[in-house]
Amino acid sequence: MNVAGLPRIALALVGLLVVVVIAGVIVLRPDGSTDAELSDALRAPTYQAEVAVVKVSPCPPPQQGNCTFVATRLADGPDEGQTVSIPTGAPGAGPDLNPGDEVRLSDSGAAAREQGLPPYSFSDFERRSPMLWLLGLFAAIVIVFGRRRGALALLGLASSIGVVLLFLIPAVLDGRPILPVALVASLAVMLLTLGLAHGVGPKSIAAALGTAVCLLLTAVLAIAFTKLANLTGFSSEEALILQEASDQVSVQGLVIAGMIIAALGVLDDVTVSQASAVMALRRADPALSFKPLYHEAIDVGRDHVAATVNTLMLAYVGASLPIMLVFAVGDTPFADAVNKEAVSEAVIGTLVGSIGLIAAVPITTAAAAALAIRMHQLPPHEAHAH
Repeated sequence: MNVAGLPRIALALVGLLVVVVIAGVIVLRPDGSTDAELSDALRAPTYQAEVAVVKVSPCPPPQQGNCTFVATRLADGPDEGQTVSIPTGAPGAGPDLNPGDEVRLSDSGAAAREQGLPPYSFSDFERRSPMLWLLGLFAAIVIVFGRRRGALALLGLASSIGVVLLFLIPAVLDGRPILPVALVASLAVMLLTLGLAHGVGPKSIAAALGTAVCLLLTAVLAIAFTKLANLTGFSSEEALILQEASDQVSVQGLVIAGMIIAALGVLDDVTVSQASAVMALRRADPALSFKPLYHEAIDVGRDHVAATVNTLMLAYVGASLPIMLVFAVGDTPFADAVNKEAVSEAVIGTLVGSIGLIAAVPITTAAAAALAIRMHQLPPHEAHAH
């Protein structure tokens, strides 16, 4: 790290960025004043249980026909240790449960018990253990491959999750303006992850400046085309539930914020890669001036953008796949299907993110090249490619 050799203007800009983020966090910090509250049905607690026996028997009245009944042993809650039977509907219509499966049960309530209905009902499968195992495997692979930098990247990931859980979500629920909250949270995540994973040097400085500029560009495009396309945000069931729970949250604002946050993930990747490429080229040939250094790195950026834009598009397609299949089953013409908000939101999000992604290449490359040619000596870790 050679901070002293960095041009003062670059350090001043990053310093200003840090001050803006800190000020934004202070001004927009949540205070717990939200009045958001879900209905009792959506807030009902669930309890862990293990499936013991699965059998088919006549359905309880007033239902007719046969139902699948599942005997489960509760692992926690007020009836811990007891075995309770839960109906799951007609055979083949409900979840495919087998003995030994870990599930979550919801309490049907006192009224249901008084009417002789089953005291518990199936809520969902228990998925936390597999996720924890996968998380442990992921962390181990990152640390083994990335060593110290991998461990710092994991710390950056934890910090990002902390920003989302402790600042972004509570601030939105408290009715803070969603766009400033999303921008401040995104910039905070960017600064934390770059600082922890790459330290303070020309690579991280150039990546931070490129990411910040392109995040602002993405925000402007997201606002403009969300308004132009009249995206309301009510294409999902979750948006309707949230609107019912609180009138302080702008559902349309959440669409814009989602585009900004989604763009951040790919922007970080592209800007760090471009800055790394510039530093590596400069180290390989210290005689390179700004112009050839910029053009050589842009060639690398074009390849990276071609692959990343495709990745971004496929990510949105994957998220929208069930909706697209519904339209296909209904023989909906393509022109009509793409006009549906659930699809058009994904299309606009993809295009907005892609434009920000493309802009990040020349902006970051120019910043990194300007820094590289002014550095007297590049430390080895600055020349490593991303």
